[in-house]
Amino acid sequence: MSHDPPRAALERWLSGPRIAPLPARGPRAPAPAVSFEFFPPKTEALETQLWSCIRRLEPLGPRFVSVTYGAGGSTQERTHATVLRLVRETALIPAAHLTCVGASRDEVDAVARRYWEAGVRHIVALRGDPPGGGDYEPHPQGYAYAANLVAGLKRVGDFDISVAAYPETHPQAANPEADLDNLKRKLDAGANRAITQVFFETGHYLDFLDRALAAGVTAPIIPGIMPVSNFAQARRMSEMGGTSVPAWMGEMFAGLDDDAETRRMVAASIAAEQVRTLQANGIDEFHFYTLNRADLTYAIARILGVKPAS
Repeated sequence: MSHDPPRAALERWLSGPRIAPLPARGPRAPAPAVSFEFFPPKTEALETQLWSCIRRLEPLGPRFVSVTYGAGGSTQERTHATVLRLVRETALIPAAHLTCVGASRDEVDAVARRYWEAGVRHIVALRGDPPGGGDYEPHPQGYAYAANLVAGLKRVGDFDISVAAYPETHPQAANPEADLDNLKRKLDAGANRAITQVFFETGHYLDFLDRALAAGVTAPIIPGIMPVSNFAQARRMSEMGGTSVPAWMGEMFAGLDDDAETRRMVAASIAAEQVRTLQANGIDEFHFYTLNRADLTYAIARILGVKPAS
């Protein structure tokens, strides 16, 4: 008995164009730069989880690690404590998030000076979101928007400043052109780079880079990558930030609510394909939203060629 596939199947399999594999990295090809984002813990157990994550990722030698700042500055002291511990106990370069929300210029400047005096030289400058959601209203005596905050920080000290970029447009922007103009204002005010909001369709990011360059932006726009193992959580976060979640991604996680191990394997596959595609398109720096969990981020960094220093 023959087990050869029917001719019709072979014809179908061969009817489309052949897809070449992604280029392999040579043994001497430089690894991309990486950076990691953490959030300050609320409990002792979460503190332990955070520092386990930091110790796991530290040997990869990230360019910097950022620590988030809650809506309305709600985690200001916890953010500050985490950043200072990073300075004291690690060789990492911490980047503290700082926002415009709920504080006067003098209060924000005072926080920035505290960081400068502690040896922190990198700030992630953001407009921020008001506590509890709702429309953003600038503080009467505060920095109105992120571009104003960047300029103010430069008056406090010669900080290395990162700002946010939105490949799919900030949800409160009038249109994509206005959003891109805002990014230019932040960079013109003194920011050194932009880090993108999470995205899952690689084309959105690459198209955004084309538009940014055409508009005169030359600073790096680093892709923000979030390995997803909890799809429901990722979808909620994405909806708040204006990130579209493709249908194919939902299909890949469908039916896996009670299967954590398979979810992790699917998450690794999705993120690995995303970063390798970006790498093949010339991107040589990545920022990972770790959610204070190290394993997926560590694995994806290794796929990119990032290894602990020997």
